[in-house]
Amino acid sequence: MSRRLTRFRGLAIKEGLQIVRDPSSIMIAFVLPIFLLLIFGYGISLDANDVKVAIVAENPGPETESLIQSFEASRQFTARRGNARQAAEKALLEGRLDGVVVLASDFARALDGEGGAAVQALVNGTDSGTARIVLGYIQGVWQAWLVQRGFERAERTPLVVRMESRVWYNPALLSRNFIVPGLIAIIMTLIGALLTSLVVAREWERGTMEALLATPVGLPEMLLGKLVPYFVLGMLSVAMVVIFSVGLFDVPYRGSIPVLVLSSSLFLLGALATGLLISAAMKSQFAAAELAIVATFLPSFILSGFIFDIRSMPEVMQWITYIVPARYFIDIMQTEFLVGNVWEAVAPNLLALSAYAAVMFVLTTRRLKKSVSG
Repeated sequence: MSRRLTRFRGLAIKEGLQIVRDPSSIMIAFVLPIFLLLIFGYGISLDANDVKVAIVAENPGPETESLIQSFEASRQFTARRGNARQAAEKALLEGRLDGVVVLASDFARALDGEGGAAVQALVNGTDSGTARIVLGYIQGVWQAWLVQRGFERAERTPLVVRMESRVWYNPALLSRNFIVPGLIAIIMTLIGALLTSLVVAREWERGTMEALLATPVGLPEMLLGKLVPYFVLGMLSVAMVVIFSVGLFDVPYRGSIPVLVLSSSLFLLGALATGLLISAAMKSQFAAAELAIVATFLPSFILSGFIFDIRSMPEVMQWITYIVPARYFIDIMQTEFLVGNVWEAVAPNLLALSAYAAVMFVLTTRRLKKSVSG
């Protein structure tokens, strides 16, 4: 047992020295995550800001003026007034406007009628996502104005019911608070796979694998000896990315550090084992790196629920998402960051990450045995 421990320690020290001597590992672990965090953190946003809308009042009056002022006071809109509907529609077609709000000539009279007044909203549907957001913003201003008008009229009549909206966990409705925790999982998927995808392939390319196999080192010792230094490096990278997410992007963290460490460890072990499996199969650093990006980053980005809602995918694709580990880690991270320790949501995902890491270790061991015997 002591000899195995000595051999394992020697291999771990050897890989640690290799990490220090090879700047590419440091770049992957510390520079690449920050670069990706800045690019995606500032570049990806589900919020629509500075929405350009034209408010067309066919019969201006006190009621239309009050509603127009509500649009002008909204921080989401850059509103401009107009009386010509045709000119506003032309500007919308030309892309100079994101939306047009039309207040009909009978708007003020219809407000007090049985059916109520209608507001027509025209948006550019070329980008369906942005169009839905713009429609939501317009409906929000319209509903808020109706509530405010009801409060003002209630000064003359008894107020029976007052509606108050409350948003849990992300009251500012900032998409960054939802995106950044998921982005941590996407980044660590790529970093974990890249860190180890080059390890065994580099040994084969340099011809040192044959010399290593001639030693008394067993396969489990070799696997752990190569994995542990990169696990430590990966966990340091996780800590750095979390600190940047909270400090730079001001994303709240409401969970516990032990849960963060446990879930990150399980996820990182699975990602590192995936990289080792790719490295053992390809025996080429370039091919291993290419496959690591295609096999880990792209599925995690598209099929994890990070950007696209899994429930809106075809049923076949929804089943495929169950084999994407980032799906479970993203759920944990978003829960821990925005909600806190909700074990009913965290525990099943931890079990899924544990199962994935175990499966990847079994596959990696078998592949390495096949590579050694072949």
